Amino acid sequence: QILEQPKQRGFRFRYGCEGPSHGGLPGASSEKNRKTYPTVKICNYQGQARVVVQLVTALTQLPQLHAHSLVGKQCDKGICIADLQSKDSTISFPNLGILHVTKKNVAKTLEERMVEAFRMGYNCGVAIHPEVDALQGEVRVPRELSDHQRSMISSAAASQAKEMDLSVVRLMFTAFLPDSDGGFSRRLEPVVSEPIYDSKAPNASNLKIVRMDRTAGCVTGGEEVYLLCDKVQKDDIQVRFYEEDDSGLTWEALGDFSPTDVHRQFAIVFKTPKYRDQNLQKPTSVFVQLKRKSDNETSEPKPFTYHPQIIDKEEVQRKRQKTLPNFQDFSGHGGGGSGGGGGGGLYRGGGGPASGHGGKSNQHLPEISWLSSFCVCDLMSNWNEALMEATRRQLDALFRYSVTGDSAYLLAPQRPLMAAQDEDGDTGLHLAVLHSQQEALTSLTQVVSALTGEEVLNMRNHLYQTPLHLAVITQQKQAAEVLLLAGADPTLTDRQGNTVLHLAAQQEGDGMVELLLRRREMRELLQFSNTAGLCAIHLAVLANRLAALRELLVGGADVEAQERSGGRTALHLATETDNVSLAGCLLLEGNAKVDSCTFNGSTPLHVAAGRGSIKLTALLMAAGADPHRENFEPLFIRDEEEEDDEEEEDDEGYISGTTPVNMAASPEVLDLLNGQEYEPRSQQAFIPPQGDLSVLDVQVKRAVCGALEAEGCWENLAHHLGLGILNTAFRLSPNPARTLLESYEVPANSGLTTG
Repeated sequence: QILEQPKQRGFRFRYGCEGPSHGGLPGASSEKNRKTYPTVKICNYQGQARVVVQLVTALTQLPQLHAHSLVGKQCDKGICIADLQSKDSTISFPNLGILHVTKKNVAKTLEERMVEAFRMGYNCGVAIHPEVDALQGEVRVPRELSDHQRSMISSAAASQAKEMDLSVVRLMFTAFLPDSDGGFSRRLEPVVSEPIYDSKAPNASNLKIVRMDRTAGCVTGGEEVYLLCDKVQKDDIQVRFYEEDDSGLTWEALGDFSPTDVHRQFAIVFKTPKYRDQNLQKPTSVFVQLKRKSDNETSEPKPFTYHPQIIDKEEVQRKRQKTLPNFQDFSGHGGGGSGGGGGGGLYRGGGGPASGHGGKSNQHLPEISWLSSFCVCDLMSNWNEALMEATRRQLDALFRYSVTGDSAYLLAPQRPLMAAQDEDGDTGLHLAVLHSQQEALTSLTQVVSALTGEEVLNMRNHLYQTPLHLAVITQQKQAAEVLLLAGADPTLTDRQGNTVLHLAAQQEGDGMVELLLRRREMRELLQFSNTAGLCAIHLAVLANRLAALRELLVGGADVEAQERSGGRTALHLATETDNVSLAGCLLLEGNAKVDSCTFNGSTPLHVAAGRGSIKLTALLMAAGADPHRENFEPLFIRDEEEEDDEEEEDDEGYISGTTPVNMAASPEVLDLLNGQEYEPRSQQAFIPPQGDLSVLDVQVKRAVCGALEAEGCWENLAHHLGLGILNTAFRLSPNPARTLLESYEVPANSGLTTG
């Protein structure tokens, strides 16, 4: 019986070149001021005995002898032999060390270990070879091995060495009682300890988050985070997000990444998961931690904050909802005192005092008492001449408009005001686009085009948007065309470094990309990257815009363009998002290179295999992808001590890279990589039942409204129904969900249904 198990983690296996270990293997309950060591007890026995301790495997179905060696007092040939005194029934092992065998010597050492165990009768409880395992009776030792037995052991050692995990072992204790001749040949059933993990092994080290480049994100998820950590295994690690309250766990989700996103065991690039409440109204704090798949070991959690979703990122809806002043505020009561001429407050401050009445105009004149050298009469004369000139221009514009009907004549006298901006930095051109006033926009562009020395067409608002940016954002093709014809510069960028082509690539296929690419200067922007390092073709893939992607390909977009953060092509991004239609379009219509590489040498097939994507793996294999192509990520990480011990190897330290076959996340993916033909599973498409809101009875509607408000998802539903612009009004209602459904409800004979 094992009284004190060995400590499972934190003990380091040492190489022969390092010298002896400092301190033996501690017990599971060992503390700094109270040391314990592995201890066993022989039950129901008092007297002399011999205990043999051997290292065996931990992850095999039956224990097998391990190639590592036990070292320390009473240890020889890789095993420990200790004698129990007659007055004791327990024995501890305070000086055990574990010697790490090098990879090239595993088979040789294991064969020697097997031969010695069979020769001395220490092979009970371990699997060597069926014919050898059968010879475990109480016989005189040492045994003599036949050539056939040696051959079987050699074959077994070579086979087991290939699968042996060098990062974990177990201790096997076997007790031998004395026989009538004084020898120790009466063997008891062996007992095996809990696994002992090498502290330098990736799957044994304590998980720890060292640094993250961001600790907050939007509830929609999908934001990229760079995480530095202590040593991990790329195929045995997860990034877990979770939330708890007084009752326990309330939510958990995993960050999205593949083995190709784990760099050299110390860095993970992942995307945040969606938060459970997409209609979050205020920031909420959750936790993020590393979690090992194999043993569910976790790191210390770190805080992460989810922020509410910003629906109107470009502030288009907010600006459209702004109230305008009453018309009377602009009209005045006539009279000639207005600087604009003929309309009290129309041109306030532009050319003179803004008197709304025909009274004493001089009460609004500037303070001139200090101008002792000028005559007030002269100043009044000059002022009146300016007013008369402004009035003459206004009248001339009015008459021309009356004759021609061309509103551009009315706007011509306002040219000096064209560059004026409101509190959001928007000019008249911005506002005309925002409010879809096509006729006004056309007239304004005609007037602005006549101005010299001012770039009014390309003025940016406080969000760094030009009128052309807003035309693309609001998907107004005609407005965009008018602005381009007037000379708007399509190469200007917004605050994220996006040109209008970047913005159009992320929209539904309405032909905006095709319209922009008709202009020669736009084709040069196909390779232009925004501040995130993404070209228009990358954004189209990430936004799942197949029509825009096709327009970009027709327009000459480089299908092999690499995004600047990791060197991924559009095909890599389509594979990451598991998007078969986009990947197929890139391969078939864009002639994308199926084995294009990222900065770390990974192909799209590496990504598909590591993520376990059966459809993408099948598609890429059908396109000729190489399942044996190595990336720059070593298949295994060699320890420095091991390198020193293997300097004489023929391969001069070469470590092969990782192939898609090495990264296969499932047996199905591995079969495809090995050439098996893909057989799609036939699935009947699910068609949700359709219904009419008007036929629901009151109780059902009340239950639906209650569920929507309890879950807080009525706002999201409003956006899906195209009524998101009314959310502010809905919030003022005591029952927002009911008000939403009533606003959407239509007569049954209209044919509009909702599922």
